[in-house]
Amino acid sequence: MIQLKEIKTKKEIKQFVLFPFSLYKGNKYWVPPIVKDEINIFDSTVNPVFEHADARLFVAIRNKKIVGRIAIIINNYEVQQQGIKKLRFGWFEVIDDIEVTRVLLDKAKAIGKENNLSFVEGPVGFNNLDKTGVLTEGFDHIGTMITWYSLPYYKDHFEQLGFVKEKEYLENKFEFKNEQAEKYERAGNLIQKRYNLKEVNFTSTAAIMPYVDEMFELFSKTYSKLSSYVPISDEQIAFFKKKYISFINPEYIKFVFDSEGKMVAFSIIMPSFAKALQKAKGRLFPFGIFHLLKAKKNAESVIFYLIGVHPDYQNKGVTALVFRENIRMFIEKGVKHCIRTPELEENTAINQLWKIFNPVTHKRRRTYRLNL
Repeated sequence: MIQLKEIKTKKEIKQFVLFPFSLYKGNKYWVPPIVKDEINIFDSTVNPVFEHADARLFVAIRNKKIVGRIAIIINNYEVQQQGIKKLRFGWFEVIDDIEVTRVLLDKAKAIGKENNLSFVEGPVGFNNLDKTGVLTEGFDHIGTMITWYSLPYYKDHFEQLGFVKEKEYLENKFEFKNEQAEKYERAGNLIQKRYNLKEVNFTSTAAIMPYVDEMFELFSKTYSKLSSYVPISDEQIAFFKKKYISFINPEYIKFVFDSEGKMVAFSIIMPSFAKALQKAKGRLFPFGIFHLLKAKKNAESVIFYLIGVHPDYQNKGVTALVFRENIRMFIEKGVKHCIRTPELEENTAINQLWKIFNPVTHKRRRTYRLNL
């Protein structure tokens, strides 16, 4: 018999967070989160997303053991302001038993109907800064700190229960070769002169902070036309700064400004923390922090986390200037492998942007939908 239990106390939230540690024990491709950070996601006194969203957490229990979990989310801005009557679900993990999946998703459907919503979509988080999708290809590739890993039967469970593909995401990688440097050096110089642009590089995290709000304004302008976009509040931006910026080597953040000092492009690249997080086993202390600091300073693999160009400068080659700065840094740091975060298959502009690097699609993931 499967019992569904709603999670409410801090102790229960920790159990919710720890379930994947047992589910994926011994799996060399799963990348564990930092437990404390994961708990804070669901703490309304810490995470400002709860000013605009509601979430209910559930676990499925059988024989006194957790066998599945789900976060059921309503983003009120999305529902009330954008008029998208969507129930979100995420942080979905389950053993290979479709009846457990059925119980968890039936609860999501019931909550959606109670709130007069039109459809369910997941796995997704609260907004575009959260993880998204289940893997459909690439199960034998190590994950990243900004994606969920999942097992092949997740996809099968969703489809057997009547869910259909909603969005398809591609994850690509490419090898960095020094011979790419000369081309982008020439192109970057040309674009910089043509539009009178100025690049800004950093050596300290403190120097970046005054620009982060403007970067997110540009992020919104760049991504607002995508079907997955949900606005991000100032409070959520502040939370993001605290959670992520300190993890990023400041030399991996690049901004471009026009002649009037207005930001027109940015890129954020993160060292790959995957293996460091596996060694940390969910804890920063006593030793996890040292693994992360080592990865931050000495990464042969990097992740292109965010890249954005102002609509007025799109299709004008401004990314050549961004790539010029990144390539200079790659050579200096000895970067060999580049990984792109999940990107919507429908985003043809971003796919064209990377074409020159001959990327290989090594993973696919998707979200699933069920009409209510």
